[in-house]
Amino acid sequence: MKVEYFIGIVPPEEYLERIEHFQNKWIKRSGVEPHITLKAQGGLTPDKKWIDKVQKVCDTFKPFQVSLDKPKYFGDHILYLSVVSHHLHKLHQEIVQVISPSEDLIEHYFELEAFVPHLTLGKEQYGGNISTGLSKKELKEMERLADKELTPYPHFEVNFIRVYELNIEMQRYERYIDISLSN
Repeated sequence: MKVEYFIGIVPPEEYLERIEHFQNKWIKRSGVEPHITLKAQGGLTPDKKWIDKVQKVCDTFKPFQVSLDKPKYFGDHILYLSVVSHHLHKLHQEIVQVISPSEDLIEHYFELEAFVPHLTLGKEQYGGNISTGLSKKELKEMERLADKELTPYPHFEVNFIRVYELNIEMQRYERYIDISLSN
């Protein structure tokens, strides 16, 4: 059984619901709640020994501001809301450093210098995963409507991060634990 984790930042509840409502026009069942990816799966092992290391980073990291911004693309097949924050990159780097995944994993998951903070809205479908994939035309429509329906883009304080765990039966990432930032 494959256990997977990743770490994200959750937007405020009312905006989270707004994004979910927006996504539901195209995607029947998303594989995870809307989030800003902070640390991808690489190095987050099933033994969970890394959680204590992440906790230590968070214990010394002050809450900080984040702003969501205009939709952009990775290539032409992943539509996301861009993220503006001076401290997000620093937190990402500190977490990657304490977990110390291999260079291959850092490269595979676009971490450190390649890290682009984002909140995914939709992806083009690949192969058989029809449930979460969209056509290019649907992505373009999603992009067009995002600027109307998701504005004004929020500015909010991050005071915790969320660790997600893959629920194999549900084929969905679910909240495993929230870790508070330093007060």
